[in-house]
Amino acid sequence: MKYWNETFETMPQDQLRELQLVRLKQTVDRVYANVPFYRKKFQEMNVGPESIQSLDDIRRLPFTTKDDLRNNYPYGLLAEPLSQIARVHVSSGTTGKPVCDGYTHNDLSMWAECVARGLAGIGADAHSVIHDAYGYGLFTGGLGIHGGAERMGASIIPMSSGNTQRQIMLMQDFKATVLTCTPSYAEYLGETMRDEGIDTADLQLKAGVLGAEPWSENMRRNIESLLNIKAYDIYGMCEICGPGVAIECPEQDGLHFWEDFFYFEIIDPETGEVLPDGEIGELVITTLTKEGMPLIRYRTRDLTCIIPEPCKCGRTHRRIARLKGRTDDMMVIRGVNVFPSQIEHALLETGYVEPQYQLVVTREGSRDQLEIKVELKEDFNLDSINALEELKAKIEHEVHSIIGIKSKITLVEPKSLERFEGKAKRVKDLRKI
Repeated sequence: MKYWNETFETMPQDQLRELQLVRLKQTVDRVYANVPFYRKKFQEMNVGPESIQSLDDIRRLPFTTKDDLRNNYPYGLLAEPLSQIARVHVSSGTTGKPVCDGYTHNDLSMWAECVARGLAGIGADAHSVIHDAYGYGLFTGGLGIHGGAERMGASIIPMSSGNTQRQIMLMQDFKATVLTCTPSYAEYLGETMRDEGIDTADLQLKAGVLGAEPWSENMRRNIESLLNIKAYDIYGMCEICGPGVAIECPEQDGLHFWEDFFYFEIIDPETGEVLPDGEIGELVITTLTKEGMPLIRYRTRDLTCIIPEPCKCGRTHRRIARLKGRTDDMMVIRGVNVFPSQIEHALLETGYVEPQYQLVVTREGSRDQLEIKVELKEDFNLDSINALEELKAKIEHEVHSIIGIKSKITLVEPKSLERFEGKAKRVKDLRKI
């Protein structure tokens, strides 16, 4: 097993807890002293730095939400003067005013350490050539991977997103061994290579580090088949630090989160109550070493659970399960909570359709309607009406068995749905409520 920092990656759990408590106290001290927003919230809840005597005391502290970050945009949550901020990243702002995060040099070093641990865990080393097709710029993806690759001494190709033909050419010419991008774009790259007759066995690619959107186990298998690689899930966000907060190891059974840098909780998104390990809820993260913009109990809106069992890889840091969706991309259809990843899983179970689909939600009278448009595989016999009807019925049954509501299935021709070079946009909610 390869480690980047064996001392910390295999630290016994009791020592990790001691380290977390020390760092949590330091973080609470820092925000209370330097961030008026937190000092005010703490005082309103009658808590302060002296309130933290054990890790369980974190439950006495207030949550931080995305609205809090927006309301304090751009620099209201900084715990260091601007002169100490080495870099700023900003979210896309697609769902409202953007949020930003300021990083000191130590923060950037911590981030690079997280990514280097992850890359080493999936087999990368100083001899690797990492083709980084995450977006560069204000988005954290490109520069986050970049920093970790440089930390471990690998060769980095700062490709950024877009221009698929050029991506493929450079992966061939520069003999890339690791691809980093969103899962939907990795799949698109694989489809394009297949359609152009490029034999992926001739490439040097061995692994893909894919994240920034939820994806299913079936989609993983499809990407691995298309690109002839092992595909690993990576997790992060602009508000905490980008990719590298958590990542899969070769066991591909949950994502290790680095407990010396972050404290993870799972809460009931409705009540805010902390849930026990193993139960699915909203992920809440407290940063333990960040200087520029530390966050206390940040509600990520991502749905997952903590896997408490030890991992076979030997790392002692616990894992989260692959994301089940987000509280804000969850659709409520006829009173049922529905996530795109559930439907994706049902579609790919049939084996006859591509992982390219679109969900259209409308309302007829007072009743919600769900239409699922999904591409057929190219070798499917489109001339057989019976085969098409049987497949529609099978998909409808699979979807109904998972989400519990009936849907309209529309089978469309291969490559007829829109492709995305960044995060895929699967849902069109046309309801006027």
